Amino acid sequence: MADFKDYERYDALGLGELIAARKVKVEEVLEAAIERIETHNPKINAVIHKMYDAAREQMRGGLPNGPLAGVPYLLKDLTILCKGHPTLNGSNLFEGFVADHDSTLTERLRAAGLLLLGKTNTPEFGLNAATEPVAFGSTRNPWNLDLGSGGSSGGAAAAVAARMVPAAHASDGGGSIRIPASCCGVFGLKPTRGRNPVGPALGEGWSGMSTGHAVSLSVRDSAALLDATHGPAPGDPYCAPAPRRPFQDEVGAKPEKLRIAFSTKAPLDISVHESCQAAVQDVARLCQDLGHEVEEAAPEFEARGLVDAFRVIVGANLSHVIALRMRALKRGSIDGLVERASLHWAEFGRRASATDYVRSVQAIHIVGRRFGAFFRKYDALLTPTVAGPPPPLRTINMMSEEATAFWGKLFRFIPFTPQFNASGGPAMSLPLYWTADGLPIGVQFGADFGNEALLFRLAAQLEAARPWRNRRPAMLGESAATPPPAPEPARAGLGSRGSKKP
Repeated sequence: MADFKDYERYDALGLGELIAARKVKVEEVLEAAIERIETHNPKINAVIHKMYDAAREQMRGGLPNGPLAGVPYLLKDLTILCKGHPTLNGSNLFEGFVADHDSTLTERLRAAGLLLLGKTNTPEFGLNAATEPVAFGSTRNPWNLDLGSGGSSGGAAAAVAARMVPAAHASDGGGSIRIPASCCGVFGLKPTRGRNPVGPALGEGWSGMSTGHAVSLSVRDSAALLDATHGPAPGDPYCAPAPRRPFQDEVGAKPEKLRIAFSTKAPLDISVHESCQAAVQDVARLCQDLGHEVEEAAPEFEARGLVDAFRVIVGANLSHVIALRMRALKRGSIDGLVERASLHWAEFGRRASATDYVRSVQAIHIVGRRFGAFFRKYDALLTPTVAGPPPPLRTINMMSEEATAFWGKLFRFIPFTPQFNASGGPAMSLPLYWTADGLPIGVQFGADFGNEALLFRLAAQLEAARPWRNRRPAMLGESAATPPPAPEPARAGLGSRGSKKP
């Protein structure tokens, strides 16, 4: 039997394999996760609602067969519902709200045998690239406790980086999986629009820009989780193209020679930190060494129009959510219940006309057309994930600034992620580069609509070439042992083979 001081050595599939082989008991795995949450959470504030007894009850009720059965998992406390537990959306406005049913995604996670043992911190309504809500306080970055964890899935990414769980639920409406994955040094993939369901109460999030999935220690965990959750639910308004085979089969499959475009230039001439530019240049060379064709290029689209569309779509959705909650509470005044930036953004959305909303939806569809044409020529696009290293806490503050100043800071930090929310295509952040002072810098790869398979093959190849799981935040202390290697994907031969030097 494994000594479950070794819990942190394993990714989710690794834990599942130990449980299936009866080398460790499910109870030991669950209690090891709880122990780590209790030990590390006071330092970083990643988990804001604990469901330990519910997870124990779920375990005692029996688990299905499957690669993830018995693996501890955390849900992001935004939109997704778990019957009998609060969904507070990072806001005092939702104090007292307890779900009376599971979201479809929750049902599928349970059906995979994942043990749901808590909910993670998120900025109010998921609006920020920093996880610092007034209602629950700041989530700190495990790599440096004076820095932020990113957002809006900052609690999820910090929990995974701190080895509380090997993977955690996350969602992404403007980069909210990829941003904290970059800040916290973990893997994060935003799936294609319609790949995972958002029902039963909703048909889509933020006009299709928002989708849910996970952050994880390993690429193969992300693939296994997507296998467990993807596919349409009854009544869904649309769905992503069905995959040709399980996503797990892509991890380890021999990657074809890809034509990869790269760019370090941000839309709207936003300044990009030299470390983020260096990360892209470094990974472009790595891709070239792995046999891919690499050249500098990027899609052309109306970036200012996308920013304006994002503001209208999110504002209109936010205004609607707040109005529904106020009616449920039978309150006429919102004073003291929401943060300043949320209040201004909701008011902006309330003032927008139906024509503004239709124009905004059309604007994001135009971005999708431009990206679709771009991916006729290229297989993948490599950029920085964000425009800078993890920022200090309270750099992007929803309480101290009105909407225009807040939007300016927000979009200057995340100029590269929202376009894939607009296009609907999949995109991922990989922790392949680190600053001299030990901070993670993610790089983003995006692909054509429906092509997660290509991203999983490429990600697995890059993970094998430059593993990241042996890197641990100093707050965890020394590792008991080196993580066991995942099955190594087949790799392309070396050499540029005529590709342009990055």
